[in-house]
Amino acid sequence: MSSSPNDPLLQPYRLKHLTLKNRLMITAHEPAYAEDGMPKDAYRAYHVERAKGGVALTMTAGSASVARDSSPAFNNILAWKDEVVGWMRKLADECHEHGTAVMIQLTHLGRRTRWDQGDWLPTVSSTHDREPAHRAFPKLAEDWDIARIIENYADAAERMQAAGLDGIELEAYGHLLDQFWSPATNMLDGPYGGSLENRLRLSFDVLKAIRERVGPEFIVGVRYVGDEMMTGGLSREDGLEISRRLKESGLVDFLNVIRGHIETDAPLTDVIPVQGMRSAPHLDFAGEIRAATAMPTFHAAKIQDVATARHAVAEGKLDMVGMTRAHIADPHIVAKIIAGREERIRPCVGANYCLDRIYQGGGARCVHNPSTGRELAMPHSIAPAETRKRVVVIGAGPAGMEAARVAAERGHSVTVHEAASDAGGQIRLTAQTKRRAEMMQVIDWRMAECERLGVAFRFNSFAEPETVLADAPDTVIVATGGLPHTEVLEAGNELVVSAWDILSGDARPGDNVLIHDDAGDYAALQAAETIAATGAKVEIVTRDRIFASEVMGMSLTPAMRELQKHDVTFTVTWKLDAVTRDGNGLMARLGSDYGGFTRERRVDQGVVNAATRPLDDLYFALKPGSSNLGAVDYEALIAGRPQAMKGNPDGAYELYRIGDAVSARNIHAAIYDALRLVRTI
Repeated sequence: MSSSPNDPLLQPYRLKHLTLKNRLMITAHEPAYAEDGMPKDAYRAYHVERAKGGVALTMTAGSASVARDSSPAFNNILAWKDEVVGWMRKLADECHEHGTAVMIQLTHLGRRTRWDQGDWLPTVSSTHDREPAHRAFPKLAEDWDIARIIENYADAAERMQAAGLDGIELEAYGHLLDQFWSPATNMLDGPYGGSLENRLRLSFDVLKAIRERVGPEFIVGVRYVGDEMMTGGLSREDGLEISRRLKESGLVDFLNVIRGHIETDAPLTDVIPVQGMRSAPHLDFAGEIRAATAMPTFHAAKIQDVATARHAVAEGKLDMVGMTRAHIADPHIVAKIIAGREERIRPCVGANYCLDRIYQGGGARCVHNPSTGRELAMPHSIAPAETRKRVVVIGAGPAGMEAARVAAERGHSVTVHEAASDAGGQIRLTAQTKRRAEMMQVIDWRMAECERLGVAFRFNSFAEPETVLADAPDTVIVATGGLPHTEVLEAGNELVVSAWDILSGDARPGDNVLIHDDAGDYAALQAAETIAATGAKVEIVTRDRIFASEVMGMSLTPAMRELQKHDVTFTVTWKLDAVTRDGNGLMARLGSDYGGFTRERRVDQGVVNAATRPLDDLYFALKPGSSNLGAVDYEALIAGRPQAMKGNPDGAYELYRIGDAVSARNIHAAIYDALRLVRTI
């Protein structure tokens, strides 16, 4: 059944001379796929896939650097190089073939970068104060810096026009332009400091210089902060006034509205909300800007579902709706709306792994769509198999569910055995924390797909070898996950419980609790949150230099707000060595990797988070009867070729294990294991 032709999201929108075919866009973001600062094949394939999926406008880069002293903080596109023109032309041409408009966001990062990146030039800003997130203390901009940067912007805009793009957007939140805007970050005197008019002067000088280069017809917009929501910063009234001035200038064709500030992790997370936070928190504010200016208005901030996007357009709050992380999860949202298959949209679960990966120095990855960013090697579509096989999967966690889904998409007959009464595995545990409940959609979506594809599920089935072999499988995939590892102490292992025990309710929280976190992942944080909520005293100890090392700043923010509210203590560079009984309590001995130093804590409960060890008994029991003896050809796996290992000619079935049944990693790794293995079976 196709979507209604009156769907607000499917109505075209006229922006100047450009007709956008619907109301959904991808706002500027940096997936960090650039190579040598250029949007080469992988970068282009990422945007082209979303163009194939029907999005009306894709805004590339977040942001493309216009100047050498705007060093690439997260593998930004280098728009100051002439070489960029050819690469952007290829990207634009391919997206245009699918009817998708292409723009790019240009910026000077100002203080929001580091001096030891790129060409090792000093950062420059309207303030000497550092941006805490990037830690660079900038030089105060001189007149020659300002003149040079204005020219840099104009040069970059001209390059993008030459590349055949439909327009550009200037970045003015957290970057140089609005560092000049904000009274909190502008300590200049003279023409570029002091009054609001002076603080806006650089932006208008840039816009005028761009217009002189690209002419009046080329589309130019601004993504900007309309309210910094901070003491001493730009107020809502300032933002409305700036919006009016942008309109009255006649230099700007659209407004892309942001609310908040981003110089540390916590406010950045309020601008770009993550899992467990309110959806579309700034949508009404963006609607106020649109009402006040009557300007074409764009906006994105956790608009992760079609219903909210449809509401934004139907109620006149936005002209174009940004669903950026949603399109990272599913590039084919528009196509599914048009086909009347909204229920099949792979949901964005707000895990924020996409941004977390960038801040870890890697490319953006979706927690449960491993094809994103790997479009060339790992296409989003699953090709049917030439020969139909009987595939048995053991375990219905994320790895097992993905294996079942992909095998069924290939046309195989698939049976899943799961020891529990429901699917989910470790995700069901992590979803016990209310603000992480969205994680269950990773499983729910796969269950719906598997049911559509006819996968047979056998719950409460603790599979033994004979259970598996009764199905006469051609291929067996062991996705049994792992169990928490607590045997990490010199003494007293029997006196501690695991973080899982706390989350599952198998262990009751104590009153004075020490958590030893050797994994640095979510489990310790969630256990601490569960315990602290009872009013207990909690201390998290880790031998690392930072705590929760696997949880990046934005994902950490909601946890920190809960843990600091309950006055949880964080102790780094110490590890739990031993626990002994001490009367009615426990004595915990801490040690250090830096020398023979010790500390003691008297507590009534010790909790250990040391990841999992594979639950692999079934795998090893089945291994002797398999044709490949469990071996995986890594070269074939990486190249996307079928497995052809035949170490046992008498074997009756292929045998593989995936996810935490191999080693403790994360949800993305488990799902990626399944996808790239099973897509060639």
